[in-house]
Amino acid sequence: MESMIRGAAQINQQLSRYGVKFGIYKNGVFNERLFPFDAIPRTIGGTEWAKLEKGLSQRVDALNAFLKDIYGSKKTILKDGVIPEDFIYRATGYLPQCEGFTPPKGIYSHISGIDLVESVDGDWVILEDNLRVPSGASYPLIARTLCRKVSPSTFRNNRVVDNRDYGELLKRTLDHVNRGGINLIMTPGRFNAAYFEHSLLAEMSGAVLAEAGDLVVEDNVLYYLSGAEKQRVGSIYRRISDDYLDPLYFNAESLIGVPNLLSAYRAGNVAILNAPGNGIADDKGIYYFVPEMVRYYLGEEPILHNAPTYLPFYEKDRKYVLEKAHTLVIKDVAEAGGYGVLFGNALSKEKLDELKARIEAEPRRFIAQEVVEFKDMPMVIEGETVERKADFRAYVLSGKKTVVWKSGLTRFTADPDSYIVNSSQGGGFKDTWVMC
Repeated sequence: MESMIRGAAQINQQLSRYGVKFGIYKNGVFNERLFPFDAIPRTIGGTEWAKLEKGLSQRVDALNAFLKDIYGSKKTILKDGVIPEDFIYRATGYLPQCEGFTPPKGIYSHISGIDLVESVDGDWVILEDNLRVPSGASYPLIARTLCRKVSPSTFRNNRVVDNRDYGELLKRTLDHVNRGGINLIMTPGRFNAAYFEHSLLAEMSGAVLAEAGDLVVEDNVLYYLSGAEKQRVGSIYRRISDDYLDPLYFNAESLIGVPNLLSAYRAGNVAILNAPGNGIADDKGIYYFVPEMVRYYLGEEPILHNAPTYLPFYEKDRKYVLEKAHTLVIKDVAEAGGYGVLFGNALSKEKLDELKARIEAEPRRFIAQEVVEFKDMPMVIEGETVERKADFRAYVLSGKKTVVWKSGLTRFTADPDSYIVNSSQGGGFKDTWVMC
């Protein structure tokens, strides 16, 4: 372990050389920077992991059942009053273009990224469900590879589950829903924040990496253009948001989508991973209802729990939120990447009053949560070992069966006073060891 920590600078140099960077657009400008790696791993014991595995699989199965219900004809969870219709049809992630069509094998979220934190009392708490285009799996994969080179004895002397099976898990997931043809990963191109990941996962899973210009739909069939040849595509792992996926169905100005891709999808000729329309399930307002989804669809009690959450949409909750706003975390349900998250105790009275007025005017737009005191983790910053907040993103793959990858992305904040660990907010990452 010590040799790996001493080699952290070398590992970060290699990450930079391989292009393992995080890019973000800010004020119309694309900025690219190294995603800093810390060599002290998060470790999760076998018994603890077994509980996480069951809870994460249960949650994703319930979310997939919810998506199938909402976009199907029955919509039983609405008719039975478990979720108000307002929370579905006013959500930005709900896509009427996806109504009345069930994806191949009935799977909507094939690759789910579930964000958790470990509280100071040792419980794991779910913070967010990411079912659209969750990223980040490539970072622990490449970091583990480099750590093995820098300190091979560390992995000989510790019983760490090998995480190099992610490419095979992804391939099985693509194969399971493939409609006949090649597997393909669709990228917007090298200026995308996760382009390194797109290329690495294509290589590891044996899929073709392609951009919109390499693809064409003819007679409701998607083809990959390779020189003078064209190959039929059976499954496409798209790394493009719904809005830009198909300019004929969504944003007409999109230059990175494929015209008529949704027509090929709705004709049953290609599987799209993850399914368009999944944004309704990772809406922060819908998050509130996921424990009820587990009970409703699976007939089980949730193994993992949400952070204590309030919906200003409900009068009782709104009254509590307005009274206690100074102690709560307020989140805009339409934002992501750490944006739109406000800590009431950090706001001036003037800003807090403005926020309360917005909540009263648009109660559907916000959720509020109690601050979860989650564990600090050790990391080395400028040669000194310090404690910082860190979360954990688990990756759940849904194919023939639901599988939780025995690894994941631990993200930390470099700011000692911050609870926001998103890479887009200046954080770094470390490897996650599942012990056997």
